[in-house]
Amino acid sequence: MRLFRPVGGHREKDDAESDAALLRAVADGDSAAMAVLYDRHAGWLHARLTRRCADPEVVREVLQDTFVTVWRSAAGHRGQEAGGWLWTIAARRLVDARRAQERAARGERPDTWHEPAPSTEERVLAGLEYGDVGTALDRISPELRDVLRATVVDGLTTRETARLLGIPEGTVKSRALRARAELRAALARLNPAPTGGPA
Repeated sequence: MRLFRPVGGHREKDDAESDAALLRAVADGDSAAMAVLYDRHAGWLHARLTRRCADPEVVREVLQDTFVTVWRSAAGHRGQEAGGWLWTIAARRLVDARRAQERAARGERPDTWHEPAPSTEERVLAGLEYGDVGTALDRISPELRDVLRATVVDGLTTRETARLLGIPEGTVKSRALRARAELRAALARLNPAPTGGPA
């Protein structure tokens, strides 16, 4: 599937480049870096969006809008792994698309639309990226983080996660168990429990 594929020169060692390095290159206008970033993330973003929206046209538009936003705002990325940032953009674009559909169905004119307060889902997603949970997620290994995002954040079954990530179901289960333990430990390090009581 190719929804948005920038044309650019060949990049050496694409697989070894971190998302942060790719985003820095995208911020400098490197379309080949954008193509690598798209190839790396478009598949799982499409799968997650499809879980939340049955309209394939809306999913395609949201995915396209997500990568257009990445192209325009890559300089604003904080420098960590891009998955959470990309998903936050995609989820917000999906919410925007649904709201636009609802307004159009009610016959409202676009010039009368007002931006409502962030939804619960948007606040949770922002917390996952920017709060303690997001910081803790950044501290666990990428393969464990991917399983947690698929099973917990996206609510995929073990079988769906295995298909999405291309790993056996047993591996999904063992990684999910390890991921939860590592996430708890990372959160505990971020927020250590007070020792001792009042004197």
